[in-house]
Amino acid sequence: MEKTLQKTLQLLHRYDLLVFGWCMERKHLAVLARIARSVSRTADGYGYPALALLAWWLGGERGAAFMATLALAFGLERPLYWTLKNGLRRNRPSSVLPGYNSFIIPSDQFSFPSGHTSGAFLTATALALFYPGTAPLGFTWAVLVAGSRVTLGVHFPTDTLAGALMGTTLAWCAAVWIT
Repeated sequence: MEKTLQKTLQLLHRYDLLVFGWCMERKHLAVLARIARSVSRTADGYGYPALALLAWWLGGERGAAFMATLALAFGLERPLYWTLKNGLRRNRPSSVLPGYNSFIIPSDQFSFPSGHTSGAFLTATALALFYPGTAPLGFTWAVLVAGSRVTLGVHFPTDTLAGALMGTTLAWCAAVWIT
């Protein structure tokens, strides 16, 4: 069982290196990096409490449930994110790939899972559950955030995939608990 898991993780890592390398070979990456930096900043976390408070202030019972869902989901997500990131200790691309430098300096050493992506998908999922008309815009934004983290060179693709799954799952669980 342990050898199978190890082989699976090695295969995933090879996939990550291939996809990451393909992304980094794009000739117009400097322009994309500037756009990605702007998109990434939208998921730095400062807007989430403001969005929750705005929904609560304007949205009556639905807004209060949305705010409670975000509070519970982020209350679960942040400790889980920190535990996974510091427990699994997966190095970022700049530490794994010789001579590679990311476009930005990440806030911490490890890359798995992507916290920006987790927060974006958590928020997009909660928005879709409480305000279904926002789903296309919310999930488009979340996918762009995930892509921005790879484009900036601070995450491998599976880091963002794990973040997306984690954020989506926690939003669903919190919404079910709240409603």
